[in-house]
Amino acid sequence: MRPYQEFARSEASGGLFLLACTLIALVWANSPWRDSYFHLWGRELAVDVAGLGIKTSLHHWINDGLMAVFFFLVGLEIKREVLVGELASPRRAALPIAAALGGMLVPASLYALVNAGTESARGWGIPMATDIAFALGVLALLGSRVPPSLKVFLAALAIADDIGAVLVIAIFYTGSIDWSSLGLGAVMLVLLVAANLAGVRRPAVYVLLGIVLWIAFLDSGVHATVAGVLLALTIPARTRIRPDEFLARSRAILDVFEKAGVVGKTGKDVLCSRDHLNAIHELEEASEQAQAPLLRLEDKLHGVVAFGIMPLFALANAGVRLTGDLSAALASPVALGIVLGLVIGKPLGITVVSWLAVKVRVADLPSQAGWAAIHGVSWLGGIGFTMSLFIAGLAFEGSRLLDAAKLGILSASLFAGLAGWLLLWRMSAAARERG
Repeated sequence: MRPYQEFARSEASGGLFLLACTLIALVWANSPWRDSYFHLWGRELAVDVAGLGIKTSLHHWINDGLMAVFFFLVGLEIKREVLVGELASPRRAALPIAAALGGMLVPASLYALVNAGTESARGWGIPMATDIAFALGVLALLGSRVPPSLKVFLAALAIADDIGAVLVIAIFYTGSIDWSSLGLGAVMLVLLVAANLAGVRRPAVYVLLGIVLWIAFLDSGVHATVAGVLLALTIPARTRIRPDEFLARSRAILDVFEKAGVVGKTGKDVLCSRDHLNAIHELEEASEQAQAPLLRLEDKLHGVVAFGIMPLFALANAGVRLTGDLSAALASPVALGIVLGLVIGKPLGITVVSWLAVKVRVADLPSQAGWAAIHGVSWLGGIGFTMSLFIAGLAFEGSRLLDAAKLGILSASLFAGLAGWLLLWRMSAAARERG
């Protein structure tokens, strides 16, 4: 459990930083300097690479460019979970997948019911998402009060939820399609898969092809962040040498290293002989061959995304002007649909569909966790935030409805997070009293 526990701790820290940037955005957007906030993200930046110029606002560079890296990391996590994680076997994957389906369909249905026949009906995908950073961050606040299996269930649920969100974005939030650009993207995708099958492991190859893939999707009309997920699925997940081969080779190299000890004038070993250097280089090569590029990239990008890209996204997107009658704004169909979806639909959908999956014996409850724990975690699934804000931007870009959607997301996520924490805390307190 150690790698997962380190991951969860990092998510918790990133969630706190994300919350801080959200508060800064809200304060800035409602301060006497609010004009500078909106002016900053609206400034245009141009990038010209090899004669190909892209000029767009800083806000779009973040949402279309940097968030492609976020989706690339999401894709890496999805691939890892499917290969060796909680989604690797049907039995283990059944409960989080069932929970994620319930947590997507019920909120979307509630939103669609409230907004049927209105201009805000396009936002039905907003309450479908779960923010893994905030959800795991809240769970981490409870520490040992919750079993590790519950944290694994929540992470797997969020990953399955991300798969659904990516599909929704690709299928339902795509404008008119430029088939020539999409064809170029398909060619790049074939080249990436061919590089994987050919055993190419140099990151530069995937980076260069990935940039062309991103540009092709950007011009095609399919949202550019989808390119990040597709690129991630082509990253090699295999090692060049087997674990037993790595152990045998490393031991032989270390034996050579040990026998090559050089005693200097001080009487201490000095690492300056050619045998030492050769042994170190061979050990470095063996270590590189024993690492899967997928895991190396995921490890390197996690901090960049958690403490750089996601907070910057929050800073650029969470700023909403809190003017006028807030109760009336929350009562608008778009905000009401989001609140009902995240606060009612998520807990209801996750809990009920999970119960059905266990009842028909296609899934099992996590170890040391009962239905009270699943219900508490289902409320944490109502923390939409990052992905919800992203989908809201796609659904209502340039519309007056966007501020109401943001207000609904922030309010519902805050309420769902507090409710989930309180339910799990009370559950753990009652369990401790019973011994």
